[in-house]
Amino acid sequence: MQSEFNIMNISSTGLSAQRFRIELISTNIANSETTRTENGEPYRRKVPVFQELLRNIQGRQENSGVIVKEIYEDPSQFRIVYDPTHPDADENGYVRLPNVNIIREMVDMINAQRAYEANATAINTTKAMITSALQIGR
Repeated sequence: MQSEFNIMNISSTGLSAQRFRIELISTNIANSETTRTENGEPYRRKVPVFQELLRNIQGRQENSGVIVKEIYEDPSQFRIVYDPTHPDADENGYVRLPNVNIIREMVDMINAQRAYEANATAINTTKAMITSALQIGR
């Protein structure tokens, strides 16, 4: 039974990681037109960086899930559009917009949702296996 509970723990960290990823994607989409942040620059797309969570069990490393290691800011170029009426336009009428591509964000969102669903399915399947194993003993 220990391995079944370990599967559930690993999958639950996957659920948390994908939920965080979805929230970050939502933030990117919400700021896709933000031309000025606290530092005076346009918003930069943010991407989570995941890391395997390892435990030392009886002298060997074992996987126990995933954690968010850091939030990476995408260094790609800002989009530049001509809009001389925009308050953040430069002297030539060009505005720097965030490096957020809505289509990419939507694809990433679908990917994160599917990964979330896969982890939820793994948990539900493991619970069903544990229940079946307990039923055998009756």
